[in-house]
Amino acid sequence: MTGVTRLLPVACILAAVCLFASELMTAFEFTPPGGEALCDQVAGDRHSNAQIVIAVFAIAATLIAVYSGSRPAAIAVGVMGGLALLIFLISDLRVVNATGSLNDSCATSGQAFFSAEAVPQGGFWLEMLGALGLAVTGITLATMTPEQLAGFRPRRPVGPRTAREAPFDPETEGDPAAPRTDEDPHRLPRRQRSRQRG
Repeated sequence: MTGVTRLLPVACILAAVCLFASELMTAFEFTPPGGEALCDQVAGDRHSNAQIVIAVFAIAATLIAVYSGSRPAAIAVGVMGGLALLIFLISDLRVVNATGSLNDSCATSGQAFFSAEAVPQGGFWLEMLGALGLAVTGITLATMTPEQLAGFRPRRPVGPRTAREAPFDPETEGDPAAPRTDEDPHRLPRRQRSRQRG
């Protein structure tokens, strides 16, 4: 598994975070022809915070898919991505720069209805990024096998092997002539050391 592929669950979570944040931002400003914006609309008000629910569910499903190797959870991430993209296309993309009449909730004094253009704002663009990203990464994650999903788990660092953890060798085990693994290899035998002193 390449380094880029190992970042797939992180990409799913980041896309879901973008989708969550977009619901808290302004999606559209409604501007009369030749005038200034008189009204705006938060993305969460347009979708009844549906994208927030999708984002939270996608993050939870991604973590379950990685840490338990669950393919149904990975498929759920792909489904959430497709649903988020569908909501974006139906609810938001079709009204970009559309002109229509609005009620007096945004009107100035003495103006019950007025014609205004829906101008996309930061919430719209962030929602587009999050929905597209979650759809692509989620569908890709859904194609992984349980073994591949388990491979995304962070690995714990393995320390150096000690003498007690040395593999058992039946040929040298019990042989007094075999070198001991718990002794310093640079240390001279006792007999050689006594000869050097003499």
